[in-house]
Formats: sequence, structure tokens, C-alpha cells
Amino acid sequence: MSESRDLTPSDCLALLRAGSLGRVAVSTPDGPHIVPVNYSVFDDTVVVRTSSYSVLGTHARDAVVALEIDGWDPATRHGWSVVARGRATIESDPRTIRAIRDAAPDAPWAGGTRNLYLRLRTDRLSGRAIGDLAPAATRAALESLGTDVDAHART
Repeated sequence: MSESRDLTPSDCLALLRAGSLGRVAVSTPDGPHIVPVNYSVFDDTVVVRTSSYSVLGTHARDAVVALEIDGWDPATRHGWSVVARGRATIESDPRTIRAIRDAAPDAPWAGGTRNLYLRLRTDRLSGRAIGDLAPAATRAALESLGTDVDAHART
């Protein structure tokens, strides 16, 4: 059985930049909610597009939230997880919104209008891995960013 190990902040950031799908945890009056989202990284902040009346649009504004992303390979029992924690704020500057859209032109997967831009300014970033740093799909994404995945797997 493989031992788990902490990922470096640079590994965590590389995995965040390589990904686009995660889960945001937010506290609400009814208790915690975990919402699946697609996201992008812009100027070292995580950006989630949502609607004003969604759980995130209602409860994540100026709140401390967590974004979790992960990857795994059940056949080899290798995987990783990254958690970014920080305060989510609303981006309202039209020039910044245009720059975010230009940098990450993919539309949100969920239907409907997603015109609220939540920016997570990370103050804590952590991650853990078991076995190889990343399964095949994430390995390819990391390698395209110039990360030496095999060097990390040997450490």
C-alpha cells in the first residue's frame, strides 16, 4: 500500500491551473453545502461563474469557502487532492470580467445565466497524494504545463 504525502504549494497550484472541475464548500444557515463547479484560475485567484440566486451566489459572497479538486486511478490506487481556502468576493469590474472571459473562454457546464463572478483569493493551499502525483489525464495536463511529474513521484 502506498503512503500518502503532502504536495508542495507549487504542485497544488499547478494542479489547480490544470483543472477545471471541483467542489466548493460553503456554510449556509441550513448547514454546509458542497456544490460541484467548473472553475478557472486568473491572476492566482480561482474564479467560479454562478448565478446571483444560487447557493454560492447567495452564501459565498464575502465568505470563507473551500474549493476541493482531485484525481484518482482506481486500478492503481493512486490519487491526489488539493484544497484551496480563502475569502470569496464578487468581481464587478467590467474590464476584469472581460479579461477573465478572454483568459478562460469556456462557458460554465451548468445551464442558465451565470453572470456572477466569484473570485476565491486563496490564503491556504494544501494537497496530498497517494502513489504517483497524478493519474493519466492529470499527468498529461501537468506535463503540458512543464511539470516533471515523475520527479515528484520519486520524492
